[in-house]
Amino acid sequence: MADQRAADHQAMDEVVEFTSGLIRIDTTNRGGGDCRERPAAEYAAERLAGAGLEPLLLERTPGRTNVVARIEGTDPSAPALLVHGHLDVVPVEAADWSVAPFSGEIRDGVVWGRGAVDMKNMDAMILAVVRSWARQGVRPRRDLVIAFTADEEASAEDGSGFLAGHHPELFEGCTEGISESGGFTFHDGAGREIYPIGAGERGTGWLKLTARGRAGHGSKVNKENAVTRLAAAVTRIGEHEWRIGLTATVRAALTELAALYGIEPDFTDVDLLLEKLGPAAKLVEATVRNSANPTMLDAGYKLNVIPGEAVAFVDGRFLPGAEEEFTTALDHLTGPDVDWEFAHREVALEAPVDSPTFAKMRAAVREFAPGAHVVPYCMSGGTDAKQFSRLGITGYGFAPLKLPEGLDHQALFHGVDERVPVEALHFGVRVLDRFLRTA
Repeated sequence: MADQRAADHQAMDEVVEFTSGLIRIDTTNRGGGDCRERPAAEYAAERLAGAGLEPLLLERTPGRTNVVARIEGTDPSAPALLVHGHLDVVPVEAADWSVAPFSGEIRDGVVWGRGAVDMKNMDAMILAVVRSWARQGVRPRRDLVIAFTADEEASAEDGSGFLAGHHPELFEGCTEGISESGGFTFHDGAGREIYPIGAGERGTGWLKLTARGRAGHGSKVNKENAVTRLAAAVTRIGEHEWRIGLTATVRAALTELAALYGIEPDFTDVDLLLEKLGPAAKLVEATVRNSANPTMLDAGYKLNVIPGEAVAFVDGRFLPGAEEEFTTALDHLTGPDVDWEFAHREVALEAPVDSPTFAKMRAAVREFAPGAHVVPYCMSGGTDAKQFSRLGITGYGFAPLKLPEGLDHQALFHGVDERVPVEALHFGVRVLDRFLRTA
């Protein structure tokens, strides 16, 4: 008889099979609508239907498909929990990879391919857990809404933004949600295993800068050169030193990490505190201040012609409560000769770290990794939790993986040779199963 206290053995096989299968479906999102998630959505929906659920396939744009299903819990008075993962992935330069990036190859106990950690692994874990429950007759305490989304790697307009804006009824009763970027092993190089759980996200402020000037011959004096004006603004932005600003989540992260290392947390000199934390500082250093990194330039059409316009793009991120500071700084840094606008803008998020849900995530990790040091952290980037927050859903990052030392989880996001160990997937299924049963 199956042990109904834990995910069954078939779930361990299926999570590997599903991770590989989803990777083999190329859902590259190049932005501007250039993506087709429908084959992956149908793959997920078929496996949800095999667990006795009735998944809905929903599209704003043909081919940009989302999947939503609900599992009824045993406690009708409990608020529902959203469990979501995205189906799209970022582009690859295949020549840089050791394996074919969409092969889903399983070699030496590792699943390789684009999406292995961002985030088809979590999609597969969700499917494996749900199907294990169906075989065992298990129901969670609270209603679970399962959502697989399109377009997370771009604007989310065809994905979570569309679902939140046009199908809010599907998320009725949801007060909290979990998704990517939390619950993974961070090795500090000194034998400690730290498991950060996401309890916040910086806001997204992707910027378009436009400099205008006087077009003319490249051999002539030109004091109104658009390229020069743009280059000066981009340099100012790239070299700007943003002030420290500690949110509640980051302060909690620093406090717990400092305690782990026996350090008195001095918040009057955060940079020094980060230095004392050593490698563990990587978990928080990007989230103690706003940031703005120039990423793209576009100007001119011929070497000997000074163009009348030059354009740049900047990846900006701002802390919860610091958007006004961010925009004020950009007004100053761009100067009078360069205009700027948001190419994409999304809210910053913060979730309580003293909630019962956070405590249950912490406990689930510790059950299967007894030596784990579980800490809260704020994500430097963003997830679909931003869009779902419009429905009043508090988002956490919790896609558990137990990783071996030397495998840098954060470097694999959008990186070359993205991969995930089979044992990490098995750990993720066990932890996710335990958490979702009682959340």
